[in-house]
This record gives sequence, structure tokens and C-alpha cells, in this order.
Amino acid sequence: MNKTATKAKYPTLRTAEDFVARGLTSTENTKNIKAVGEKYAIAMTSNFVDAIADTHPDDPVLRQFLPSIEELQTTPEELDDPIGDHPNTPVKGIVHRHKDRVLLKIVSVCPVYCRFCFRREMIGPDKDNMLRPEEVDAALDYIASHPEIWEVILTGGDPMMLSPKRAKDLTKRLESISHVKVIRWHTRIPVAQPEKVTDEYVSAITSHTKSVYVALHSNHANEFTPAAKSACARLVNAGIPMISQTVLLKGINDNLEALSALMRTFVENRIRPYYLHHPDFAPGTSHFRVSVQQGQKLMDGLRNTLSGLCTPTYVVDIPGGVSKAIVTPSDARFADEKLELRGQDGKWRAYPPQRD
Repeated sequence: MNKTATKAKYPTLRTAEDFVARGLTSTENTKNIKAVGEKYAIAMTSNFVDAIADTHPDDPVLRQFLPSIEELQTTPEELDDPIGDHPNTPVKGIVHRHKDRVLLKIVSVCPVYCRFCFRREMIGPDKDNMLRPEEVDAALDYIASHPEIWEVILTGGDPMMLSPKRAKDLTKRLESISHVKVIRWHTRIPVAQPEKVTDEYVSAITSHTKSVYVALHSNHANEFTPAAKSACARLVNAGIPMISQTVLLKGINDNLEALSALMRTFVENRIRPYYLHHPDFAPGTSHFRVSVQQGQKLMDGLRNTLSGLCTPTYVVDIPGGVSKAIVTPSDARFADEKLELRGQDGKWRAYPPQRD
């Protein structure tokens, strides 16, 4: 049994000079990158560099991680906490927005820093990197004292930045809480840093008493390098189901060809498409934002051309932490109190069919 995955070929890119050295930007752009870096964290792993098809700034992988001076432009509707984490935080690290589940933000660092991140004001190497032991105790005590909590969603930052030892300890401690039945890891690691998904790590997050899921954040099919595919297979082969999280992003996946390829790639790698997120109102992200109407049109295209197994649910997080809203166009409507259904040809037909 392999104890380790293939090691990264070269260090993570963290500075303007790193991007220049890899030929991913010009020396003239270093000033802009440094200006953005003074406010927001920067990191792009070697696996994502390998996934770049074209070193033009509009490459769909590079665009996700190459800092842009546009990030320093904030629009009036943008918020430091766009989905309302803070008002729903009873103890540090816990977000209890929905009755039967909580987020446990165990770390505030990531292997990469997406330029559109909705928590970009809260994460980065200059933040509190990890909950302190007493804070972890308080967070787990909160979960243990609320029997309505059925699912714990590990997020951050990226929870798979934990060492195997810490990940195993966290799994064991959650296993000891009887009313918690599901542990869900939200991560970029399998595509961003696949060498971290070792047999040891998979074993660390595996549970024999709880259902464990891994939700993979990926936005373009090109992210699935051979190493990334192997990392995902290692998880699935160990009996850990995987689901997907994707953000609809201008210039990255805002066309039917790119979204279709991504959803098919998920399914081909035994990952069930779950959510397609409309981008949140995070500061400095307006250049990634598309309209909901465009998103609905793309969803129509997916539903009309792909297997149902490949079709995600299109959602918008209502600002303030209210809930997600499902914004997929409906194929059912009532006209004169009679049900009509829409077919793939776009025509509405009475149901049951009207007889002559």
C-alpha cells in the first residue's frame, strides 16, 4: 500500500516574482500583484500550474489564482461577511445557521487562495491559522450540547490543511458525539494539492461509525490533472463518497461547453455534482460576477443536454445568512389553476393532457 502520493514538482507560488519566474505574468504586473497581496493572501500550487493550458491571463485555471488589480475595487453591495457567518457564530469556529447542521471552521488557511473567495477577509496565513486547543474543545462542547446537530461540515480555510494526526484526532472526537451522524469535509486539496491525499490521510478521515463525505471545490475540468484524478480515486476507493461544489465565474466557466465538461468530469471521477453557486458579494470580486439570468440560461442548457446525474442544483446564498435560494428555472407552472409542464423543446403543455 502506498503511504504517500507523488510529491509536488516545485513550491507553491506565493509572490509576484514566483508568477513571473514561472512565466505566468509579466514583470510589469508585479506592482499590481504586490498591491493586491498587501490586502489578500496569494497562493497557487504546482498542480494548478500544471493544469494551465495557456499562460494568457484569461486561462480558466490561471484566472482563478493570478491576482488582479480589479480586486481592490469594491462595489456598494459587497460585504466583508457576505453570507452572514459572524451573526451565526455562537462560539469561535462554529457557524450554526441551520438547525440540524453546523460549520466547524477548524483552520483559516488554504493550499490556494481563490481570487473570488467569499471568506477572503477572514482567511490567510496572517490570520489565526488554526483554532487553539481550548477553542476546539469549546466548539466540540457546543456540538455535543446541541442534540439537534446531525451533520458537521468541516470548512475554513481548508480543513484538509490539518495534518493526518490532527485530522484523525478530530474524526475520533466527532465519532464520540452520538447525535452527529455525518461528517462532511469541504476542500480544494484533491485538485489543488493531490500529493497530500495519501493513504494515511484517507485513513485519518475515515470513520466506521459516521458517514463521511468529501465535498470537492472545483471550477473547471482542466483542474483534473492525472494526480488530481488519482487523489479523488483514492478517496472514493476507500468508500468515501464525493460531491462537488462549483462557483459560476465570469471568464472561467460561464459557458455551456465549460460547465458541461466540468460536470461530466465530476461524474467520470465518481463525484456527484451537488451545488453550482452563484458568486457571493465578496469585496473586490465584481469582475467574476455574472447575472442570475445568465446562470439560469446555462442551467437550462445543462438540463437539456446532460444526464440528470451530471446536473447540479443552482443556488444563491441570500446575504446575511438567511439560507440558500434555489434559482434553477422550473419546468412546472400553473395557468388558470391548471398545471403546465415545459419540455426540452421549450413548449408548455397541459398536465394531464387536455382531451379534444
